[in-house]
Amino acid sequence: MTGVKSTATLPKDLIAGLVVFLVALPLCLGVAIASNAPPIAGLIAGIIGGILVGVLSGSHTSVSGPAAGLTAVVAAQIAALGSFQGFLVAVVLAGAFQVIMGVCRAGFISAFFPLSVIKGLLAAIGVILILKQIPHLLGHDTDPMGDKSFQQKDGENTFSELVVAFFDVHPGAMLVGALSIALIVFWDRIKALKQSPVPAPLVVVVLAVLVNQLFRLFGGVMVIEPSHLVAVPVTEGPGDFIRNALIFPDWSVLGNPAVYTAAVTIAVVASLETLLNIEAVDKLDPKQRLTPPNRELLAQGVGNIAAGLIGGLPMTSVIVRSSVNIHTKAETKVSAIWHGLLLVGCVVLMPAWLNEIPLAALAAILLMTGLKLASPKLMRQMWSEGRKQFLPFIITIVAIVLTDLLIGVLIGLAVSIGFILHGNARRPLRRILEKHVSGDVMHIVLANQVSFLSRASLEQALRSVPRGGHLLLDASNTDYIDPDVLDLIADFRDTTAGALGINLSFKGFRDRYPQLQDQIQFVDYSSREVLQELTPARVLQLLQEGNERFLGSRPLTRDQNRLVEATSAGQFPMAAVLGCIDSRAPAELVFDLGLGDIFSARVAGNIATPELLGSLEYACAVVGSKLVVVLGHTSCGAVNAAVDLLAAAKKASEATPCGNLDGLVTEIQQSINPSTLKQPDQWAPGEKVAYANEISRHNVMRTIRMIRERSATLDKLVHEGRIAIVGALYDVGSGRVDFFQTVDSSLQPLSVPMAALPS
Repeated sequence: MTGVKSTATLPKDLIAGLVVFLVALPLCLGVAIASNAPPIAGLIAGIIGGILVGVLSGSHTSVSGPAAGLTAVVAAQIAALGSFQGFLVAVVLAGAFQVIMGVCRAGFISAFFPLSVIKGLLAAIGVILILKQIPHLLGHDTDPMGDKSFQQKDGENTFSELVVAFFDVHPGAMLVGALSIALIVFWDRIKALKQSPVPAPLVVVVLAVLVNQLFRLFGGVMVIEPSHLVAVPVTEGPGDFIRNALIFPDWSVLGNPAVYTAAVTIAVVASLETLLNIEAVDKLDPKQRLTPPNRELLAQGVGNIAAGLIGGLPMTSVIVRSSVNIHTKAETKVSAIWHGLLLVGCVVLMPAWLNEIPLAALAAILLMTGLKLASPKLMRQMWSEGRKQFLPFIITIVAIVLTDLLIGVLIGLAVSIGFILHGNARRPLRRILEKHVSGDVMHIVLANQVSFLSRASLEQALRSVPRGGHLLLDASNTDYIDPDVLDLIADFRDTTAGALGINLSFKGFRDRYPQLQDQIQFVDYSSREVLQELTPARVLQLLQEGNERFLGSRPLTRDQNRLVEATSAGQFPMAAVLGCIDSRAPAELVFDLGLGDIFSARVAGNIATPELLGSLEYACAVVGSKLVVVLGHTSCGAVNAAVDLLAAAKKASEATPCGNLDGLVTEIQQSINPSTLKQPDQWAPGEKVAYANEISRHNVMRTIRMIRERSATLDKLVHEGRIAIVGALYDVGSGRVDFFQTVDSSLQPLSVPMAALPS
């Protein structure tokens, strides 16, 4: 079962499922009553939403059931079709449409809901919970507990109901409500209690039942009557439940076009509400796990088909139950499934026990959940992010409170789109997988203009970083970032990155975006720790990858000032490169390296003089470099001079004003077979260039041999496998480095071996 990772999470899930079950009971009944449907239909939807949808869903924390946001739609369609049995046919068809939507991958639209609207949705649900539960806390229970609409069935609205409630107080219920709130607050403030496996809501329900039993013992006005308690329909066991509670569809309505209109309406509204809710629930998840939207549509569709077949209301993912689930520390979907099993077991086998629970206690639990969803901290955060974030957020809250969930969200979405239209069109993001010495870094380069329309692609890019990976977000060339995108980045930094173990670095944000500070968290130079982990083969691979980046003009992103500071206290280069002094062949550039990555020894003709051998010995035996690269290059002036001088039988000091070149030229000439030489006028076009380049290659291989013969220290390190020595030739015309010889048997040959060196 997806989401069940180990039995270690089972106790938390079972307790969370029990609390969700207690809260879901009155909500299921209340939604059914508010929808003009049989009360048992709400319970059936809750059971199927918990068990069947819970099993099929990819969400770890979402809980499904009859949705308050559908009450107006359900009531209207029941009236239009003339009977509840006819309405059930529409529910079955709606479920089939949802399955088709899931197969067609219509869940992608969830990525385009602005964060300001999602946060407004969460806060609005919190506000509604607070406003709607105050009357129940006072013992005024004329409006069903599951009704979340502004206009109520009793003729009042959300605000007028508050006024009426203060003139219709039940003292016993009010005392239970006050005690319940006090207990939850007290429980959350005592560390030992808060960390205990028993959640406060469960204790609240037990205490409320016991207090009412005391009221009954002493009698009087404090006794809480059945009208203020949970009212589960009572059946005489499973057989009676099946005979009298289950309602089946009237298939004769299939000839009525109105049933198809109803089905499409239910499918669209339920799907949008589900996608909105799972997006919001995933934001609440402490582990920041993602719910696959297409799989959720499939699960909801199957659930609605089942509900329609046996008399249940249409269902969606429900924020209220899901937020209670998260706040009671549920770990996996087991809690949702367990809440469904408790619903069916208790409703069928022990409804009388459930009917002892005061609604005031459950109202206290929901009210405290509402305070967490609509916290003052969230309000301050959204205000601080500016009007482009705050206005869609606050308008979404007001619209949902004064209408219903779907209409309110659409209004908030329209406001967000209005701000977006004043911004700039979407520009694509650029993703580069950079291979630094310490590991791979995903480098995301933001476009010059980043609007909300880029949010989906950015979120996908952020989520593509593997768990435990490194991410560099680069705004160096960005002139504008939409506040909604900034909020996404900040949310990823503050919550998701930590939950997934991602090291997040920023570059180029500077003072323009004070909530995001430039910071590099990955090691992009050869440090002591990095050097200890490297092998000769890995260093060789890094150099090869660096040359590929050089060829493609894709250098790694480096903050040179930071590298100067980081390497000022010491150096731990991973390789030593013996190259030529030619200005066209700087090793740091052709291998795309940074400060502190290599020792660079350069001499005309890249020969092994005693001084350079000492430098290489220091690099490998003292500092710990893992690789020696002898780097020659094409069109080498020193090699060309050695060829010409040998053919002319002259010394360098005789042909040039340079009195100290004789030894260097003589060393290079050891790689030339005199019998292959020609006079200057004997070379065919291009032949001399190719010959000199081949001598450059032979010279590299001879230098490798001289290093081994003249340095016992380096030869020993090679035998011990602590270093490798490789040869390479840099093409000054193309920029490519050809690694062609290795003398370390632990490394695979890089190409077909060259012919034997001349004696």
